[in-house]
Amino acid sequence: MSSLMMRWLTVLGLVLSLSACSTVKGWFQIDDDEDPTQPAALQDIAKTVDIKRLWSTSVGKGQGKGLYRIVPAMQGDSLYVASSDGQVMALKRKNGKKRWQKKLETAVSGGVGVHENSLFLGGADGSVMRLDASDGSLIWKTGVSGEVLAPPQGDGEVVVAQSYDGKLQGFDYKSGKKLWTYDSNVPVLTLRGTSTPILKDGIVYAAFANGRVQAFKAKTGGIVWEVRVAIAQGRSEIERIVDIDGSMELVGQELYAASYQGRIAAIDASSGRKLWQQNVSSFSGVSQGFGNVYVADEDGSLNAYLRGGQGIRWTQTALAYRGLSRPTPVSSYIAVADFEGIVHILSQVDGEFAGRFKADGDGARADMLSDGNVLYVYGNSGRLAAYQITPLEE
Repeated sequence: MSSLMMRWLTVLGLVLSLSACSTVKGWFQIDDDEDPTQPAALQDIAKTVDIKRLWSTSVGKGQGKGLYRIVPAMQGDSLYVASSDGQVMALKRKNGKKRWQKKLETAVSGGVGVHENSLFLGGADGSVMRLDASDGSLIWKTGVSGEVLAPPQGDGEVVVAQSYDGKLQGFDYKSGKKLWTYDSNVPVLTLRGTSTPILKDGIVYAAFANGRVQAFKAKTGGIVWEVRVAIAQGRSEIERIVDIDGSMELVGQELYAASYQGRIAAIDASSGRKLWQQNVSSFSGVSQGFGNVYVADEDGSLNAYLRGGQGIRWTQTALAYRGLSRPTPVSSYIAVADFEGIVHILSQVDGEFAGRFKADGDGARADMLSDGNVLYVYGNSGRLAAYQITPLEE
């Protein structure tokens, strides 16, 4: 395992005041001269796209020091974003101008979820918040038993949130009253993060640190089905980490999920039956486009699997061990950000490089968003920017 990836590990069940980064990395530090997994040096590429920054703005302290991955949310012509120090903003997607700005009393660790005129945030103090999307005012706040590191989700009847201690909980949409709790089996070691629950048609799809994906009835928390995406193997606790921390993707009745040191799997969302699977090790999640399912492996390879399960369409290995983000389709391209905050643009057809740009010197680990040929990047420092990606004229 590379020293870069050690930053994502933290120990559960030990009473330590040290951060997860220093705790695990300090135990297993490898001399740089002997480490075969150093990030690849970037090579020159033939640029085939024009990349135009449309606007940029600064959002508080960005992701802060908690290794958070706070993700903006789009709805209509608005973009909603929060920072770790409690800044929340609504922006016009076209030009980045502020519609409103709110400073919460609570530090933010997870977000942003959005449904109609409501926003949902997770608090670093172990809380779930519902805000009015028209002005950022707090509608309700309720406590949970751990940090909420992924965006809570709502559907007008229920709000669901997943906390770092392995619990998935449902709350009444109007009042915030707790309706139900599911407590998963959390391994001794786990990655720093949780996957974002998906809430659709009264069903919640959630992924856990034990390598399982489960479907629940949103109103009651009743289990509909569960499936193992990965099975813990190896002698050491580090070798047995099989977290599903990255974002899942639901397309029709097909649910895609990828685990660390495990597999990427396509699942029938109605029954939980596995449609296909491939070995992979990913912490950033999956996306889809052009009939492909995209996943970035921890070794830095970017893979495009055929949605029908026929195997791999293409692999790009030039970004080895650069800590890639979740791949984000934008127009006919795919975008990934690395640990240096450089965003790489590749063709969805064959994985060839088309362009790259520096988005944030502090890195960009949160999922990027896209609409048409516009890519939204929220860097770790708090820089949020919109970029237009278009083919170069011949």
